[in-house]
Amino acid sequence: MTLPAPLPAPTPGSMAGPGEGWVAVSVPATSANLGPGYDSLGLALDKRDVVWGRRSDSGVRIEVQGCGASTVPRSADNLVHRSAQRALAALDEPLADLELLCHNVIPHGGGQGSSAAAIVAGLAVGRALVPDGSMRMSDGDLLDIAAGIEGHPDNAAPAVLGGFTLSWIEESGRTRVVRPVIHPEVSVLLFSADRGASTEMARTLLPDTVPHRDAALNSRTSALLMYALGQAPELLFEATHDWLHQRYRASAMRPTADLVLRLRDAGFAATVSGAGPSVLVLLDPRSRRDFDRDAWQVDGFEAETLAVDTRGLVVGPGAQA
Repeated sequence: MTLPAPLPAPTPGSMAGPGEGWVAVSVPATSANLGPGYDSLGLALDKRDVVWGRRSDSGVRIEVQGCGASTVPRSADNLVHRSAQRALAALDEPLADLELLCHNVIPHGGGQGSSAAAIVAGLAVGRALVPDGSMRMSDGDLLDIAAGIEGHPDNAAPAVLGGFTLSWIEESGRTRVVRPVIHPEVSVLLFSADRGASTEMARTLLPDTVPHRDAALNSRTSALLMYALGQAPELLFEATHDWLHQRYRASAMRPTADLVLRLRDAGFAATVSGAGPSVLVLLDPRSRRDFDRDAWQVDGFEAETLAVDTRGLVVGPGAQA
């Protein structure tokens, strides 16, 4: 059996991607929950996966660079490829084998929205390969499909729209999103873990019911978080207490739980990022000044300071910018 030649690598900074006939899309990393906003709040982060795709006459061909390069499937079972097929099917177009080149910077299983990024990127590639695809499938339609695949919209919404999102799925199945303004002085500190975790496994650790007091406290802090992110960043510490999910998952990711506790004891608005194991810290001007990177060198984690991404899904030449 003769293996196909590797896909051409993109030229760094090139707006044309790897060659003729390719479409380029990029999708930001996202952090869900933000403490009390379980399955509803999400934030887009300023680092993004880039995917190039085109129709293939020689079967499915997939190259992966960066995160997941040694583990993700190169077959039709690849999540980006499967999602592109979903877009083609939704547009009543014939399914087609694709060539994909995925440049990944979002860690897989890290609580940074890697699966949402792959799904949104695949859907966007499939849509872009249809000449009038963007007219027949709006970003709202794309988000509906992505949330349906994920089962919840908290990562998919900021991945598509960027910024800070509050999202939910109506009984009709339609995804609804509001995109509150976020204060310009809010930034993000992300402790990326050097290991992954399963979102599905993390969900099995949650109880079927919680005490009424915990639900009431969580309702209060999630409402406060909306206000703090938009108008009063100095309240972020108080607004990121959680009573619904983090403590129930702590035993499965002890280093993450310990780091969150240490950061909160030091006065930082730290939460588990998504289902973990990465840790998100929401910074206001005071906490940004107080943070000493040298004092927070933590085994198993790498700290990076990020802005909030406001672009969301990008299709075309700007995808690589």
